[in-house]
Amino acid sequence: MSVHRSLHSLSIAGTLFLAAQANAADTGKVDETRQKKDQHNQKSTSAQHAQRDGVESQETERLTVTGRAFNIMHQSLGLSRMPQDVMHTPQTINVVPQELMRQQNVKSLDEALRDVPGVTSSIGEGAGGMNGDQFLIRGFQAQNDIYEDGLRDFGVYSRDSFNMETVSVIKGPSSEVFGNGTTGGAINMVTKAPTLTNRYAAEFSGGSGSYYRGTFDVNQKLNDSTAFRITGMGDEHNVVGRNYIFSHRWGVAPSITFGLGKRATLVLQYMHQQENSVPDFGVPVVTKPGAAYGQPITEYGIRRTNFYGTDSDQNATSDNMETARFTYKLNDHITFYDDLRGGQYYRTFAASKATCDTTCVNNYFMGDPAAALVARSGPNGAGNGQGGGTIQAPLPYEQQSWSVQNVASMVANFKTGFLKHQVVAGIDIERVNDERKQSTYLNPKPYASLVNPNPYVGNLNLVPGDSNPTGLVNLGGIGAKSGSNGYGFDTGLFLFDQIWFTDWLSVKGGFRWDRWQTTYNVTGGDVSKYPDKHFHDVSGVFNPNVSLVITPDAHQTYYFTWASSTTPMGMYVTNGSVPIRPGTNSFASPETAQLYEIGAKYSILHDRMGLSASLFRLDKGNALNADPVTGTLEGSSDKQRNQGLELSVGGVILPGWNISATYALYDSSTTASSTAKNIGKNVQYVPHNQATLWTAYNAFASKPYNLMIGGGVTWRQHVWLDAGNTLRAPANLDFSAVISHRFNEHWKISMNGYNLANRLNYQSLFSNRATPSAGRMFMGEVSFAY
Repeated sequence: MSVHRSLHSLSIAGTLFLAAQANAADTGKVDETRQKKDQHNQKSTSAQHAQRDGVESQETERLTVTGRAFNIMHQSLGLSRMPQDVMHTPQTINVVPQELMRQQNVKSLDEALRDVPGVTSSIGEGAGGMNGDQFLIRGFQAQNDIYEDGLRDFGVYSRDSFNMETVSVIKGPSSEVFGNGTTGGAINMVTKAPTLTNRYAAEFSGGSGSYYRGTFDVNQKLNDSTAFRITGMGDEHNVVGRNYIFSHRWGVAPSITFGLGKRATLVLQYMHQQENSVPDFGVPVVTKPGAAYGQPITEYGIRRTNFYGTDSDQNATSDNMETARFTYKLNDHITFYDDLRGGQYYRTFAASKATCDTTCVNNYFMGDPAAALVARSGPNGAGNGQGGGTIQAPLPYEQQSWSVQNVASMVANFKTGFLKHQVVAGIDIERVNDERKQSTYLNPKPYASLVNPNPYVGNLNLVPGDSNPTGLVNLGGIGAKSGSNGYGFDTGLFLFDQIWFTDWLSVKGGFRWDRWQTTYNVTGGDVSKYPDKHFHDVSGVFNPNVSLVITPDAHQTYYFTWASSTTPMGMYVTNGSVPIRPGTNSFASPETAQLYEIGAKYSILHDRMGLSASLFRLDKGNALNADPVTGTLEGSSDKQRNQGLELSVGGVILPGWNISATYALYDSSTTASSTAKNIGKNVQYVPHNQATLWTAYNAFASKPYNLMIGGGVTWRQHVWLDAGNTLRAPANLDFSAVISHRFNEHWKISMNGYNLANRLNYQSLFSNRATPSAGRMFMGEVSFAY
């Protein structure tokens, strides 16, 4: 087919043109030789097969051509179960490429996803104290839908970018590929894997907020088919505009690949990341007397720097993942894959969430502001008329989790008569275990001043929960328990086939069947009052999907897709406070979702520019709601809908001038609810409009006085924080910029600026709190690559 021929000519006849574009984009003309070598050698890494004609195959594994880095239409997704590129996958897909992350000096997964419309960060806590990376896609929970190289990452931690090659957001239900979940979509990180080109690189950054960061990336060819790579990171910083918040983390990720360019390829990877930080649960959202809706208290004169936690708050994580990815090309038509991962996750967590009740609000707005006191989670001091002595979540806890997942799959290309097929089939088996031990404080947390909070509260006498059962949180329907443990075990079978009736018309359809088994146990505490309880649930789910795909030529694709997903109870084993519990209809009925989407994708101007547009409708039944006090996820009879338009453009406008832009228009509503007043209201966390823009120009790329300048803006309209639309976070508007200079083919300096207008934005949201984003910030960087 013509698409296949286009890829072939692009990788061979167009190499010089693309390399020249790459130099003009950012890397400098002096890098031309190294770029061409990388393109040649990366083709022979463990392959993903982009097969548009349904019969022949060509290896395009992780081919990153910087010249069209912002045009992601021919970007591989790094998933054997999704073997085609972005352009020929009938679904909305946003990719954050490596070059964009470099220009923006992206340091975490959270920062990378700010370039993707429809993704919102959630504080995501509760009785289990969940935090770390907690995202929503198109307004729906995606905390359990984070993947690395197509395998689920069960950890609850903040993911650093030091080992990320690209980040993709595959929007809409994708249960046929990923299994249970993916109501709003899935996030997949492609990691840095060994190649046959020796490379030694490092970056050193420093800037506002006592920011110090260093990374290294070493790739060494061992022989003609074996290579070793190791990446590492050390990061220490405070947060500009937020008092007492800091993060210290480090990580290392060695990997080795055997059989590069051979029929059989094995990639072995290990990742360790460790962090010690202070969790930031933000500021309370309050309703000013007489106001139509509530807003963060910082919208009413409270300083954005105010931290309502204590000096006992901490978030210490240690995370490990071991991965083996095997590829065997049987012949030109059939390729087998087997991906295996084990993970171990450890966490010690203690946080405080601020609550400003009616007395606090009245004192601040209509009385003496100095008398306005904020309750912190945990038992608070009595005698102030503000609910003293109550116990609120989250309590301190220790968490230990482990997981194993193996995905075995096959991609087969063949003909039956005049019909061409691409069949993907396989089995996905995973198990995740989790154990938590709650602790309590013997001493009450003193209330904090709303205006001038003091985090130094002294020794609160932290003890195991069983030593102080009266200090445990009642988990609602379960009781005050000191310990919990549970597991989830899933067996999934998937099969889908794309059938070409002509070179330009095909139908893709398939299904996945899953058997999800989960157990949750709560133990300890005062067992005479709250006996130990044990819950078990088994769900068998079937999720079909179908797409009509039209590809008139190599540069355009049109599609219609219908897909479904299911989220059974107990999915949130490691990152939910109460995975399953009786007394809710969620225990019996899983959350379901259906997607209807029509879209178009283009790669134009000799593949320098990529454009996409899609119209979608996403319906969700038995929606999960988060309790505003405990954060516990509970099922409901609510039905929700989000529909809208998404646009994106990326690529090279002129030699040396790159651009990446997105826009999303969402129309969301609760279509059915047992709470009548919520019907017709907007879905939580879904903005009506959202847009991103980033552009960079490299002037005089081949001259000693070369200069790359760029900048961008991200904008998100206000969002509602509760189902009744009584609380909302204001709009976000963030301006950023970069300037860099390359001394020679090896050394470069750059300066990035973030939130240049120093606006009060809110990045992480929850139903009654919001976390102010960092203020104006500058980061300088020195880097080299040999």
